[in-house]
Amino acid sequence: MNISSIFIDGPLVIQPRIFNDSRGYFYESYNETAFINAGINLHFVQDNQSLSQKGAVRGLHFQAPPFEQGKLVRVISGAVIDVIVDIRKNSPTYGQHFSIELNEENKTMFWIPPGFAHGFETLVDNTIFLYKCTKLYDKSSEGGLFFNDTEIGINWKTKEPIVSDKDLILPHIKDFTSPF
Repeated sequence: MNISSIFIDGPLVIQPRIFNDSRGYFYESYNETAFINAGINLHFVQDNQSLSQKGAVRGLHFQAPPFEQGKLVRVISGAVIDVIVDIRKNSPTYGQHFSIELNEENKTMFWIPPGFAHGFETLVDNTIFLYKCTKLYDKSSEGGLFFNDTEIGINWKTKEPIVSDKDLILPHIKDFTSPF
């Protein structure tokens, strides 16, 4: 497993070692020792899975303290552009975003610690997205940012995204008070 950092402190890109042969492939999607050595010494308590069609945008979501979640995300089938926005008030990268393609071929995973709004855009139909969470979902703690906020400046690929009504009314970062 190759675990590397990005320009924002905290999140990690995880590229597993993939073993291919005539039967298919095998890889470790989780290795506690490797994760602890990379600084991810947490217990996962909930798995979530979604199926989305091409052009769906989900996010940008987070859970506020005391129910803040770290997420280990990956694509089972299909492809997404996965995006985070730093919403830690005292962070030098507050309001900055990072995106990465996760797909069934590269099998790349992404560790997102608490303090980030998270979302993704589906690049192909019938994409299955999985995320392991460090805390249970709590409806009263959910929050988010408007996915297409020009101040954040995410370059979504799709020109006519499929977005939930709930995500269309999330605040812009200039109107947002972070709980982190």
